[in-house]
Amino acid sequence: MGTTPSAPLIDVRRSDDRSETNLSWLRGRHSFWVGGQPRDPGNTHHGLLLVHNEDTIRPGTGFDTHPHRDMEIVTWVLEGALVHQDSAGNSGVIYPGLAQRMSAGTGILHSEKNDSWRLGGEPHTNPVHLIQMWIPPGESGGTPGYEQQEIDHDLLSGGLVTVASGMAEHHDAATIRIRNPHAAFHAARLLPGRPVQLPEAPYLHLFVTRGSVELEGTGTLAEGDAVRLTASGGQRISTSTPAEILVWEMHADLAI
Repeated sequence: MGTTPSAPLIDVRRSDDRSETNLSWLRGRHSFWVGGQPRDPGNTHHGLLLVHNEDTIRPGTGFDTHPHRDMEIVTWVLEGALVHQDSAGNSGVIYPGLAQRMSAGTGILHSEKNDSWRLGGEPHTNPVHLIQMWIPPGESGGTPGYEQQEIDHDLLSGGLVTVASGMAEHHDAATIRIRNPHAAFHAARLLPGRPVQLPEAPYLHLFVTRGSVELEGTGTLAEGDAVRLTASGGQRISTSTPAEILVWEMHADLAI
């Protein structure tokens, strides 16, 4: 892990500035460069966050079985239902309000598809819209693992909810565990007149999934906008209409 930054920085990244993947079955929008054109080798991560993809997958399609190793992968579905199956025998349907984490560990194969009718129900024509985020584990290796948890009820309060964490202060909370002691993932469904406060950390990544919000000292953020905060935090976020945000709190950087 890298060193702690000393100079505060607030870096706003607008939705339209992200790179895209456009295939017959997938529209992917990438906060960080994942290869391809245009090249952007200076935009590979923020803090510990290596991948932050917004994907829309057509019905009956998806990511075929593929490998991962030494990565903590958190999936957050905005609309629709995503079917997960892996080589460790785990399977499940991820939908809005259900958070999922897969620990790749020493190696795992998995698939992610928009074909929930295979598990029961009628075929549909709805795309699945999701955010997928990757951070490295604190230590390489380990047994692959899978965990999911309903948090829809917790989000009704409008406050910032800790969804997944490896940090010691969250060990007693009802959160999904991630295998990195320097990171936590939070979400909030903001309500008008109910601002929330960002945690303070060496690295924060804020992403607006729905609606628009006001970030104290920065201004308006629209759907799909992100902010990378360095040596900062504590700002209030408010909205005049219902909105949703995702926040990564990170107390280390990648040693890249």
